Order: sequence, then C-alpha cells, then structure tokens
Amino acid sequence: MAADLAGGGGAGAAVADPDGPDGVRMTWNAWPRSKVEASKCVIPVAACIAPIRASPSLLVLPYAPLRCKPPCAAVLNPFARVDFAAKIWICPICFSRNHFPPHYAAISETNVPGEFYPQCTTVEYAPPSLDASAAAAAAAAVPAPIFLFVLDTCLIEEELGFVKSAMRRALGLLPDHALVGLVTFGTQVHLHELGFSDLSKIYVFRGTKEISKEQILDQLGLSSAGIRPGAAGAAGYPKAGPQANGLHPSGSVNRFLLPASDCEYTLNALLDELQTDQWPVEAGNRPRRCTGVALSVAAGLLGACMPGTGARIIALVGGPCTEGPGMIVSKDLSEPVRSHKDLDKDAAPHFHKAVKFYDNLAKQLVNQGHVLDLFASALDQVGVAEMKVAVERTGGLVVLAESFGHPVFKDSFKRIFEDGEQSLGLSFNYQNPEGQMRLRVTTITRRWLDGSANTEELVEGFDQETAAVVLARYISLKMEMEEEFDATRWLDRSLIRLCSRFGDYRKDDPASFTLHPNFSIFPQFMFNLRRSQFVQVFNNSPDETAYFRMLLNRESITNSVVMIQPSLLSYSFNSPPAPALLDVASISADRILLLDAYFSVVIFHGMTIAQWRNMGYQNQPEHQARFLLAKLNPSATYNSAHEVAPGSDVIFTDDVSLQVFCEHLQRLAVQS
Repeated sequence: MAADLAGGGGAGAAVADPDGPDGVRMTWNAWPRSKVEASKCVIPVAACIAPIRASPSLLVLPYAPLRCKPPCAAVLNPFARVDFAAKIWICPICFSRNHFPPHYAAISETNVPGEFYPQCTTVEYAPPSLDASAAAAAAAAVPAPIFLFVLDTCLIEEELGFVKSAMRRALGLLPDHALVGLVTFGTQVHLHELGFSDLSKIYVFRGTKEISKEQILDQLGLSSAGIRPGAAGAAGYPKAGPQANGLHPSGSVNRFLLPASDCEYTLNALLDELQTDQWPVEAGNRPRRCTGVALSVAAGLLGACMPGTGARIIALVGGPCTEGPGMIVSKDLSEPVRSHKDLDKDAAPHFHKAVKFYDNLAKQLVNQGHVLDLFASALDQVGVAEMKVAVERTGGLVVLAESFGHPVFKDSFKRIFEDGEQSLGLSFNYQNPEGQMRLRVTTITRRWLDGSANTEELVEGFDQETAAVVLARYISLKMEMEEEFDATRWLDRSLIRLCSRFGDYRKDDPASFTLHPNFSIFPQFMFNLRRSQFVQVFNNSPDETAYFRMLLNRESITNSVVMIQPSLLSYSFNSPPAPALLDVASISADRILLLDAYFSVVIFHGMTIAQWRNMGYQNQPEHQARFLLAKLNPSATYNSAHEVAPGSDVIFTDDVSLQVFCEHLQRLAVQS
C-alpha cells in the first residue's frame, strides 16, 4: 500500500481545470441526508469556492437579477422549473412559485434568458441604472479606484531608498484617473495634503494614543461631510449623489486624494525630500513606530469617501509597532518579539490587545468597503499575526520579504499596478477592475444519497485533494482558537476512522487492507500535512505562520495541495523531465531535482552534477539541501537498516517514514 501511495504524488488533477467553470470543489459530491450519516463520513461536507476568479467564458447579463420572493431571495437559475404558459417559475431552493415580470413576457421553450442556459450555472449581472440620464452619467464617469499609500520611515537609508524607488515605479504604472494619497509614519503619523502644491503641508497625529474615526475627520476638517455609515441601500454600493470621482460632495477630501496625473510631480518631490524618522533612538532601544495609528488615520480619511467607493490602503511596513494601538513589543530591545511558545503560555502581553485593535479596524474597513494590503519587509517580525484579521476580512494582499530591495517585494509590489497580461485583475469592493459594479451568482447541485448502505456512490464522489485542504484549513483554525490543541493526534485519529469506515479489509488482518482509488492518496496527504509548516510551527515565527495560513485559506485547491505536499521534478541527461517520488531515495548523483513547495522553489544538484557546475553557480548547495530534505519522505535515516544507493543521501531525523506510517495506519484501521 505504501508503495502505491508514494507513487501517487501527481494524482488528482487529471482534468485541465479541476475547479470547473464555477470555481467550486467539494469534499463529497454526493451528500448524506442526515447529520448522523454525515458524521460517519469523518470528513465534513464542505465547499471551496473562488467567487471572483477570472473566467473567459463567464456570461455577463446587462440587467438586474430576478429573485425569489422573501425571505428566500434566491436568484433565478438553470435548475428552476418553469411553466412557460403561465409565466411562472418554481424556486429550486424553497419551492415557492414566482410570476415572471412583464419584461420576461417573450420567454418560451425556444427563447430563454441567459440565466437558464444549462452551462451557465455561474453568471454575472451588470444592472444598468433605472434612470437613463443617470445611466449615461455613470457610464461617462466610472468611479476612480483609490490607492492610499502608508509608508514606514523608521528604516535605514538603504531600505528607504528601495521604498522610494518602488513608489516611483508604482506611480508611473497607475492609471491617470486613479486617486492617490500618502501617509508616512514613524514616531508620529504625517498625512500629506497633496492638493496644497505651493509648499509641503502635513497633518500630524501623535503615535502614542488611539484616535477614533470621528476625531480624525474632525482634525482634517471633514467631519461636516455628513457621512452616515450603514445608511439605507445595498451593502457596498454607493449611495445616491456622489461626485464623479466617488468622493463626498463636500469635496474637502480632494485635498488629500488627487488623480495620479495631477499629483505625480508633487508626490515625486515629496519622495525626494522624504527622510528616515528624525526622532532619536536611544541605545538598546527599537525605533518608536506607530503602525496602528497610521492605519487608523488612513482608514479614517477613506471614511470621508462615499461608502462603496473602491479603495486600497497599501501599507509598507519595515518593523514592529512599538507604541500606541497595535503595539506588539516594547521599545526595549531586551524584550524579544513574541514567539509561538509565548503565545501558547499566554506570555505575550501585547498580543490580545493588538488583535482587538485590528479587529475593530477590520470592522471599520469592511463597513466602508475598503481593502488593506500589507507589504512587510524586515528581518524581524512586524506584527502580521496581529494584523491578519484586518487583511483577511478586507480581502487584502500580504507579502513577506527580508528587505524592500528583495525581488519578492519589488516584483510583487509592481504586479499590483500592472495592466495587460501581467494584471492581477484586482477588484475593489463590488467593483471589477474596470470600476463597474457587478453581482456574480453561482448555483450548484449535488446528489442526495438514499440510505446508509449506499457507500459506493459516496466513495465515488469523494475529492481527496479538497478533503486534504479542508482539513488543513480546519486544524489551522483550531490551532489558533483552542488552547493546547494537538493537531497531529487529531489528524491521526481522523485518518484511522476514515480508513476503518471506507477501507476494504478483513478484521485484524493488516495485509488485507486496501483503499478505493478515490482515497488512495489521502493518507499520503495526511502524512505530509503532519510534517508541514501548518502543523509543525516550532521552526517558524508567529508572523510566518500567519502568512502561511492566510495563503492556505485564500488559494485554490490545486495551489493549496502543493503547500501541503510539494511537487518534485527530476532532470537528468538520460531521460526527459519527469515527476519524482517525494522521497529521499530520489536523490541521485546524476540528477537535478526541482522542488516546488509553493512558498519556495528549490533546485538541488546531485554530487556528479555539482562537480560539473561552474564555481559561480554553487550558491551554498548545503543550504538548498536543508529545504529539500525537510520536505522529503525520510525512507533512509541515520538509524534505518535500508541500504543507501551510491550518490543518494540520508535524513538525520527521528520522524517515521511514509512506509512505517502506513503500516501503523493499516494495523490500527483493521482492529476489531
């Protein structure tokens, strides 16, 4: 069994697009009818959906969706039953009968609207304005996206130079109509009034105390704008009466947010004059950095925009917050930044207070419909673990790098603003990248199973890749929320129960144990998940763990599987490139191995290949080996009895191999 499992590293992605046209994958594609039957499945019934992914075949309908009567409000879809003669449709969700409105009068069996097409289970609605003149005005003035940059100045000169260079490159890529604002921070927060071009005009906020949105707007002279969050209207959509650029009619916020074409010169001049934070740093102390107040000021300023206006706060942070709200460590260098051990023992005095602050900031940004992007570039932690809630809830991006001069930061930062084939196609609130309001609707259906004995249909509908990712996300959440949660033990118990339930075996005979092909790779996924950075956090900082988990929760199933079980490709002179077993036995003297672990890509050279390399390409081969060996199955270790092939390698670890893991699993699964 172990040999079959080890050879299945590339299985599960036989089709070109495993997510299908809807971007939906489920753990079980046939559903039990009761909670009792569902609990016997061990793996929960779950769906993973990518609601805003790009699709060239997506049908866009230029009218408003037709909804079922309240309280259902489901949207008309291909699964609805229709009485064409009576002009009635029956909702497949609640079975209510609904009359078609007058503009559907022409429908017939040969003339149906787009939402009835069987292949269009996912459609987008682009409803026009009811008022023709308003529609023309809206078409002429699409709301401009807002980019509010928040720059950390508690940096060394070299790092600040990298930041300035990245900013200049970004400004050159921005659309001319995009609105731009600038906040810089160190010991204090400086909000730059870009509309005052005669000289540099700055609003200064103290970094030591929390400041509310109302106080920020009052200090900026924007409190009379009359913004009423939560006013009547669809969530996230602009209320009636905004200006063409999406700002409130008071117009005073225009002092801080200007079109890129109007303020490019001013911004470049500000960047030329920008210096590192001038407040002195005493010996043995960290710089006084008020990240929390800076983000509060940015969010407060955007609160003067009309709710629903698309905006991104792009924060470039180079170190930990050391004062004010969001502080993660004191200024005293003798106090280390919190570790996983500190969090487990509740010995991180600032952690919970900082998380609460960012939780409130997240609620404000979500209410306003704005996004927080975080670019953290430092050798030390910056507080990603605390800021995680604000980035995740607003749908923001997060990038970790060692320096603002590192290609990871420079290339990622540039991609936000690029268009054409390189464009990320970022959405703003409910606006698509072109600034148009869209409503995407996906309706899917799956089979119900009759009776508990119908195991065959249940097994045929099992998606082991999705199941592995769902369990990885689930235990990541439990590790965050539950004290002393033993993830490895929980996974082992779940896997044993699953194999006992769906395996084919004779009682107390491990040699008779077999698994259906739909389950055959799942134990291997669990073996690698137990050894992954999602479960074994001792070698990572809380910031790194938060970063890994954020991407695990966000990425597609295909990419998430690579995070759990990396892919390994072999290159040699005697054969074309081919997938290799994720095993230490794959190391050979005449091979080059390429490991794709999603977060890192490692190229490893065998001994003979390494001898042929030019001296300039060595780049510390033992450093590469450390990452590679950590991901491989330790089938040959320092205390194993297996013979090691010449040119191969052993792993110095006490971890069990996949072979031993599967032997134990078989024995426990077949126990009476």
